[in-house]
Amino acid sequence: MTEYTAVITGGNKGIGADLAGAMLEKGWRVISIARHEGEARHDRLKHIQADLMDPDATAQAARDIAARHRVTHFIHNAGIILPNLIEEAKPDDLQALTQLHLGAALTLTQAFLPAMKEARFGRILFNASRAALGAKTRTAYSASKAGMIGMARTWALELAPHGITVNVIAPGPVRTDNFWGIIPKDSNQEADLAARLPVGRLGTTEDITHAFLFFADPRAGFITGQTLYVCGGASIGGVPI
Repeated sequence: MTEYTAVITGGNKGIGADLAGAMLEKGWRVISIARHEGEARHDRLKHIQADLMDPDATAQAARDIAARHRVTHFIHNAGIILPNLIEEAKPDDLQALTQLHLGAALTLTQAFLPAMKEARFGRILFNASRAALGAKTRTAYSASKAGMIGMARTWALELAPHGITVNVIAPGPVRTDNFWGIIPKDSNQEADLAARLPVGRLGTTEDITHAFLFFADPRAGFITGQTLYVCGGASIGGVPI
């Protein structure tokens, strides 16, 4: 197999856009699913607008893509945080992020699996978070991101006989809009956090893209069910973030 088609949720900005660009450079086709169309333009890049927090819109996007493309790579990158302390956390937060981080992944994967199984090749990748290990103000976010890890391990077991691998990237603090929604850009708080990480800096979108490309590589077929923390050492312990 020499032609690859990757679907990236949230491929319109941040980590998703950087990953899309890297895959386009490899000669792959890329389909981005997001609420808003990205700025990037390329003859092998397609933007699909859909709200993945809406189960019906997600199902329609899944059907449309599967009918027109033989997807080889699915990267579930889209996510939001909805931060609040436990006293302000709401069941609606859990329901919303469960749909976005887990339900949408299930619906899209189910649509793409027939082509992957027929080809006996596929790469399914999740963008989780170091917050799956726990982080203040992250009740719904940490729960749903930890759920990604459990779901990926289950899928890895079921899909390994079909040549399909399932792996997870769990980023730590990365300079993206989501991060700056919690910590002001170029603030003393941001500098303090960077200094407390073992590597002494915050992550970049390129750091995360590099890890995704490792798992996405066709030669990575002996690696499945794994979670790689790309977090500057924050997952080791002793670094409250």
